[in-house]
Amino acid sequence: MLSEKSTETVRATLPAVGAAIGDIADLFYTKLFAAHPELLRDLFNRGNQNAGLQKQALAGSIAAFATHLVARPDTRPDVMLQRIAHKHASLGVTREQYPVVHRHLFAAIAEVLGEAVTPEVAEAWDEVYWLMANALIAIEERLYAEQQVLAGDVWRAWTVAARVEETADCATFHLAPADGSPAPSFKPGQYVSVQVELADGSRQIRQYSLSSAPGSPVRSITVKRVHGEGPDGEVSNHLHARTATGDTLRVSAPYGDFVLRDSTAPVLLASAGIGCTPMLSMLEHLADTGHAAPVTVLHADRSPADHALRADHRALTHKLADASARFWYEAAAEPGDGEGRLDLADVPLAPGTTAYLCGPLPFMRAVREQLLAKGVPASDIHYEVFGPDLWLASAEASAPTSGPASGSASA
Repeated sequence: MLSEKSTETVRATLPAVGAAIGDIADLFYTKLFAAHPELLRDLFNRGNQNAGLQKQALAGSIAAFATHLVARPDTRPDVMLQRIAHKHASLGVTREQYPVVHRHLFAAIAEVLGEAVTPEVAEAWDEVYWLMANALIAIEERLYAEQQVLAGDVWRAWTVAARVEETADCATFHLAPADGSPAPSFKPGQYVSVQVELADGSRQIRQYSLSSAPGSPVRSITVKRVHGEGPDGEVSNHLHARTATGDTLRVSAPYGDFVLRDSTAPVLLASAGIGCTPMLSMLEHLADTGHAAPVTVLHADRSPADHALRADHRALTHKLADASARFWYEAAAEPGDGEGRLDLADVPLAPGTTAYLCGPLPFMRAVREQLLAKGVPASDIHYEVFGPDLWLASAEASAPTSGPASGSASA
């Protein structure tokens, strides 16, 4: 809870800080990486930095957290905190790194806002920072304990047991612990981080959803190659070009709170592109556990040839007692498939359906709007974002009384 004195100061200065938060975040990263270049080399996603996405996510999360504290002082935006904490845990972030962030963030605030940062203002925003930081530290240390690893020590060596070419741009890597020990348990929908050493000596990290079910003897990730020069696709291209059966990868413990809820309720799984990967894990788990309620499987892609795991998508659906699958393609749609964008107009939904969405943000926004129009409560719509979640932070900041899916969004 933010102190009464700081609440008033933050409320008064929030418009000025909010207006400058983008410049503050930009200067913060400049200062941070100048002092600690190893963080950009081995921890932060250089693709997101290059595109400005991480800066937007940081700015949005700080503004959202402060706005929430002022508007609802007796609560915390736990949905947003959980999302950030799971991502941090998958990277091995530790409490010792938070003072480093604090030092460079507040130096950036002072430089951007100048004389407006009085001792009283600095004290109030310092309180905001440590409320957020300490909440994240507590969640992250709990997540480490649940995985039975020391804080930050999330990495293990995994062997590529098999590699399967799914499409021209997607490959599945079936993984097993290199030391022969049991693979850690996970929940359907969670992801792992993969760290690779690139030609320049950097150790870049990316997250990939587990596309296999928890009961599978191996863990599978399906990686889509990102084309083009620069840092955006450097890890996916490295995996496609240099990783073969028998190779070893550094893989984190599984994290993420976009998970299939154990329930007898009807389920809808809607995905686009490589967003099908967590859905396959959920779908296989539903089949393995004999889920009896209706399951609706929806997917949109460029074409059937671009639809990774398409055969598995259909086969797993057919294993369920009451399930149907419908696919939409922009080109080369086959008989029975839809053409163009996914459309829920004539898709029947059972009462009480819980929906899970994964894909590009515009796709998920469109599907969510259609689900709301069909009467699905916002609290029953869950989503996954690949990369920094710009949706949740912006929604928290602009409408602190309700998140984009009424608090149901996940990492």
